[in-house]
Amino acid sequence: MNLTLPHLPDRTESPRKNGVTMVMDKGLGIKQAEQFIDASSDYVDIVKLGFGTSVFSKNLAAKVKIYKEAGFRVYLGGTLFEAFIVRNMFDDYIKFVNKLNIDHVEVSDGSIEMKHDVKCEYIRKLSKEFTVLSEVGSKEEGIIIHPNMWITMMQKELEAGSWKVIAEARESGTVGIYRKNGQAHSLLINKIISKVNPENILWEAPLKAQQVYFIKLFGANVNLGNIGYEDVIPLETLRCGLRGDTFFTFLPKKLQK
Repeated sequence: MNLTLPHLPDRTESPRKNGVTMVMDKGLGIKQAEQFIDASSDYVDIVKLGFGTSVFSKNLAAKVKIYKEAGFRVYLGGTLFEAFIVRNMFDDYIKFVNKLNIDHVEVSDGSIEMKHDVKCEYIRKLSKEFTVLSEVGSKEEGIIIHPNMWITMMQKELEAGSWKVIAEARESGTVGIYRKNGQAHSLLINKIISKVNPENILWEAPLKAQQVYFIKLFGANVNLGNIGYEDVIPLETLRCGLRGDTFFTFLPKKLQK
């Protein structure tokens, strides 16, 4: 920080367990990645190489190395995991991850049908070698999952070895925990957090209004994901009450109008 202001919320420091910011890289080049690191590295914890972009990104291994040297945890998008699984290529997936020297993985079933016991078994296997993030929720619009099912799946995946469970929203922020218009399913979210510790959940929140919603609900150190690389600093201002949307959130009452 370039200066110190009173009444800013305390932010966790890297390596963070809470207050995590996960950025989605949708195909940045090396120079773009270096610029992103130069501008935002203090406020980024995880970089997800989104969906199947790792198949096409140039200089992939070099970019992963750059991110890891910056202190970021890196993992491949869950859609790519599913692409390997649907082709019966689980062992090849592990080889690909190891070749990139990545120690985090995502297990998801948002695009394919997978029995939950099978998904949990993948989590158990992978958690012996990797830090696992598992995603709950469908990527398809209009598919409604009952709150009790969300809770059960999250609990079982954490028990199976997931470090964090990811609440699905896609990069559009219009499915899963959000309505088609991007508004949060407040009833669903409140039911989830009544049974699952929010510290164990990474909420996908690509849109500013969604980030504001979770910061006001949980505070500055909520785990947020699918953040655009250009939105990292703006998100940090939201977390610390230095943007209009959260300006009065952390100020003492005597300073509020």
